[in-house]
Amino acid sequence: MTSTEILAYIPSPAQGVWHVGPLALRAYALFIIIGIVVSVVWGDRRWVARGGTKGTVLDVAVWAVPFGLLGGRLYHVATDWKTYFGPGGNPIEALYVWNGGLGIWGAVFLGGVGAWIACRRRGIPLPAFGDAVGPPILLAQAIGRIGNYFNQELYGRATTQPWGLEIYERVDSNGRLDPLNGVSTGFVEKVVHPTFLYELLWSLAIVALLVLIDRKYTIGHGRLFALYVAGYCAGRFWVELMRDDFATKIAGIRINTFTAAIIFVLAVAYFVIATKGREDPATLKSNDDVDGGNDTTHGDASGDADETDANDRTVDALDVQTSDKKAEEEGSTRG
Repeated sequence: MTSTEILAYIPSPAQGVWHVGPLALRAYALFIIIGIVVSVVWGDRRWVARGGTKGTVLDVAVWAVPFGLLGGRLYHVATDWKTYFGPGGNPIEALYVWNGGLGIWGAVFLGGVGAWIACRRRGIPLPAFGDAVGPPILLAQAIGRIGNYFNQELYGRATTQPWGLEIYERVDSNGRLDPLNGVSTGFVEKVVHPTFLYELLWSLAIVALLVLIDRKYTIGHGRLFALYVAGYCAGRFWVELMRDDFATKIAGIRINTFTAAIIFVLAVAYFVIATKGREDPATLKSNDDVDGGNDTTHGDASGDADETDANDRTVDALDVQTSDKKAEEEGSTRG
């Protein structure tokens, strides 16, 4: 490998963790938080544009995000259990979510359960909600992949392509190897395919495609969310084929490859059989919004009633004035 070739490669960050006193600032956590904030803000705008109540997405996120983080961690630990419970493993580290390791499949599944609970509480249909937040969720996933870049993880096989990613040796303050929390020594251990970057770019392309489809066609009832899932799975399938890091395998094939293929088929099937068209915007209003609307209606009705009474009193006053005038005229005639 020549120095010219090395200069052509993509460098990794020198570190992914910065210590400020006792506080550890982790790039991985930072980009997950940024992704969540972006998805909530954009998702709420999309939900309101479809006829929903403003603020609903944040209320649902309060349920969906914790469920999603739990589901993502459970999936990661279940499919990589030897790291924590195998020889030399430390079971307590299964709880160290800040060290990386969130399976998107588990995050979407349990996150969906949390969203379902929240949607039922607010009286809104989950499929329609999924259509609104599908593209923002995928954008959040893309942003989260930047955290993998700082962690030097989720990369592929060795490569000599000019866009190959340099993986640095990292050590802690005592000089011991620490790939996750350490600081780079500048020594390049290997050059690999930046599969996290491939997935990031693929996700952004699918986000753009979903937005275009949603604008051009009246798609609803969860079918746009199904397209998001299918599109992501298609990209994740070929990305998994490029990776060679440790992973649980079935018949020599990475378990995530099987998962991507199975969920892709289920998502396409749902898209085909689900109800066509889009929901009536009136059905997307939250319970509290509907109640507020009823209160407004009652207020308008009371206002109409008051206006009617005022009109009646005006008519009565005119009748009295007319009668008095007639009486005066008759009295003058008789005199």
